[in-house]
Amino acid sequence: MPNDQPSFAQLYERAHSLLPILRERATLTEELRRIPDATLDDLHQSGLFRMLQPTRVGGSALPYDAFVKLTSTIGRSCGSTAWVLANLANHHWMLALWPRQAQDEIWGVSPDTLIGSALMFPAGRAELKDEGFILNGHWKFSSGIDACGWCMLGGIASSAEGESPTYYIFLLPAQDYQIIDTWHVAGLRGTGSKDILVNNIHIPKHRALPIHSIRGGSTQSTETDPLFHLPAFDLFPYVVASAALGIAQGAIADFSEDIKHRITAYSTTLLADYATTQSRLGHAAAAVAAAERILIGNCQDVMQRAQMHVMPDREFKIRLRRDGAYAAHLCTEAVTLLFGAGGGEFLYNQQTIQRSFRDIHAANSHHALAWDIATTMAGKSLLGLAADLPTL
Repeated sequence: MPNDQPSFAQLYERAHSLLPILRERATLTEELRRIPDATLDDLHQSGLFRMLQPTRVGGSALPYDAFVKLTSTIGRSCGSTAWVLANLANHHWMLALWPRQAQDEIWGVSPDTLIGSALMFPAGRAELKDEGFILNGHWKFSSGIDACGWCMLGGIASSAEGESPTYYIFLLPAQDYQIIDTWHVAGLRGTGSKDILVNNIHIPKHRALPIHSIRGGSTQSTETDPLFHLPAFDLFPYVVASAALGIAQGAIADFSEDIKHRITAYSTTLLADYATTQSRLGHAAAAVAAAERILIGNCQDVMQRAQMHVMPDREFKIRLRRDGAYAAHLCTEAVTLLFGAGGGEFLYNQQTIQRSFRDIHAANSHHALAWDIATTMAGKSLLGLAADLPTL
């Protein structure tokens, strides 16, 4: 595995070199319903999984906007691969927010160990016991979990009578949870986003992270790099939206190449000669370019604030969430426009844009990107109403 802490330029070059390979494996990835072992090896060898990991354990610790750029690059060839890369690379970043004891327990064995997650907090119930917790629960949507040695699971711990329950993220090794194969879906088929089951497992206190310690930028992290003092939950839309951005960028490239020489089925006219085709392509390109600027610009903004030790206020955090969801909304609109311009030809499985259409809609169904939820939250804020979100 690489231990040279590759720069952004090196990782960007390596990501680009993988695109033809990932495109060739895209069908296999869907058939397996998980990332192929060869792809996992390629991502490990490239250093891309460790782009946000602290340098003290051999990671690159790149700025968060670099994460968006690298993930979206991979997404141009395979949305499922980008989705898993985004989530698992981000979990390396998240682990750095935990107490050092928890980090050493994983990275001390191997800094390449992958960590999955399922952060649906109501799905997990915990009780205080023996200087730790007893955890039970059943979670959905743990992307890439087959490749992981550990998993971060959201849960709610009961409190004393009259007190509000506390939300935690619990860190478990693979032997403490069961993977249930439920992943038979329409889009992002290769992500292997299976269910996780936990029955009466004891979690030591150092592996239970209260969410209030990471939701505002003030963390328990011992890392001095501002990267590890960002608001974790408010940046999560950028994790999954970066994969959506890559899917949309790939769809534009594929569509542009496909229609240059395609003659419509019921005439001798080139599809590219229709003004409606040209308009849809121009519209889609504008939407995706805007989405890219939003995602990268906001990540640069939040990094700059962290460097100046400016804590994110509620208004800024809501803006981060709203804009991340809006960027994904723009990408989904773009791919939908292109898919509608191709007629019946785009229905065939061998058409890459058909997979892009399924994948982008699957991505946009993620709670962090749900546009109606994001707009409602933003509207409440503008009206001075409280948003009922424990992670905000």
